[in-house]
Amino acid sequence: MSLQNPVFIPGPTNIPEAIRKACDMPTLDHRSPAFARLFRPAVAGVRRVLGMADGEGEVIILPSTGTGGWEAAISNTLSPGDTVLAARFGMFSHRWIDMCQRHGLNVQTLETPWGEGAPLAAIEAALRSDTAHAIRAVLATHNETATGVKSDIAGIRRSMDAAGHPAMLFVDGVSSIGSMPFEMAAWGVDVAVAGSQKGFMLPAGLAILGVSPKALAAMPTATLPRTFFDFADMLRTYAAGGYPYTPAVGLIAGLARAIEMLEDEGLEAVYARHSRIAEGVRRAVFAWGMRPCAVSPDLYSDTVTAVVVPEGCNGTDLVKLAAESYGMAFGVGLGEVAGKVFRIGHLGSLTEPMMLSGLATAEMCMADLGWPVRLGSGVAAAQDYWRHGARSAKAAA
Repeated sequence: MSLQNPVFIPGPTNIPEAIRKACDMPTLDHRSPAFARLFRPAVAGVRRVLGMADGEGEVIILPSTGTGGWEAAISNTLSPGDTVLAARFGMFSHRWIDMCQRHGLNVQTLETPWGEGAPLAAIEAALRSDTAHAIRAVLATHNETATGVKSDIAGIRRSMDAAGHPAMLFVDGVSSIGSMPFEMAAWGVDVAVAGSQKGFMLPAGLAILGVSPKALAAMPTATLPRTFFDFADMLRTYAAGGYPYTPAVGLIAGLARAIEMLEDEGLEAVYARHSRIAEGVRRAVFAWGMRPCAVSPDLYSDTVTAVVVPEGCNGTDLVKLAAESYGMAFGVGLGEVAGKVFRIGHLGSLTEPMMLSGLATAEMCMADLGWPVRLGSGVAAAQDYWRHGARSAKAAA
C-alpha cells in the first residue's frame, strides 16, 4: 500500500497535514491548567458538531473507538436483563446487537434486509405493543457502513413519539457525524456515538459521545459493570478540566484542530461537499452498469457507497488487486454482502480531484479482472457531474 495515495475506505480516513501536526506535540501534564485549556475547546466544539442544545447534556471523550463508545453508552444507562429494541440491517447494526447480548441485555431484534434502512413502521409497532414499557432503549445505526445506507433518525424519533413510548434513543453516528447533518437535540437523541477516525479526520483512538439529560438521569440506577468507561468518574474530573486517568492528549489537540477546520469550512459546506462527492461516485457506479447496495435513493449514504458487483465477479478481488498493484485502498464487503460488493469511502478529508483518482483506479482494476466495464466511463460521468455542479455552486454564490 502506498502512503502517497489517498485511502477510499470508510474509515480511518485521510489525515490532513494540519491535524497530523496538531497531534504531534511534546508531553503535557494532563493534570495541569495547560491541558484544561486544550481540552475545553474540544468539548465545546464537539457539542456544536453534534447539534446539542446549549447547556443540556454532556460531551464525553474517551480514549477508545466507536465500539468502546457503544459499550460506554449501554453500560452507563442500562442493567442486566433490560430490554432494548434494534433493527439488524448490516454488519454494524449486527455488532451492536451482539454487544448488548454479551452484556446480558434482552435484545428485541427487527430483522431487516441488508440494503434497507431502519424500519420506522416496525419500530413504531414494536413500541406500541410494549404497553408495559419494558423497552428501555432503541438502538439505531445512522449510517450503515457495510451497505452504504443512511437511516432517518428524526423519523425514528417521530415513530417513538407517535407510540407514546418513553424509551431512550441511542444512535451510532460513527461514520456520519462530522460528514453528514446530525442534530442531536432536534432529533431527540439521548446518546450519540462517534469516533475520531472518520468525519473528524483523526487517527483512531477517541470515542466521542453526546449524552442527553434523560440518559444522564438513567445512570444512578444502571447496574451494568463499568470502570474505565464510567461517565460519573469522567464528569467529576471534567469540572477541573481533567480526566480520571491518562487521556490521549495528542488526539485531543488534534480534535480541537479538526473542529476548527470543519468550522472554518462551515459545517453546511462540509455536508454539501460530501453530498456532492457522493453523487459523483454514484453516477460513476451507474455508468459502470452497476448499482449501490442501498435499495433506494433516499437511503444513499453520503460517506460510503457499497457497489454491487456484476454476476460472477467478486468484490474482494478488486480490493486485493487495488492494494497489490496500485497501492490504493477500498473496502471489502462484510457479512451477508461479502464478495458481493466492494465499498468506496468518500468522507473526511476528500475533494473531487482526489476522488477521481480512486474511480480511475477502480476502473483499471475492473479491466484487469476482465469485468464488463469500459475504461473512463465512470470517471467521465463523475467529471461531467462535478463540472456542472461546480458551475451551479459558483452561480449560486
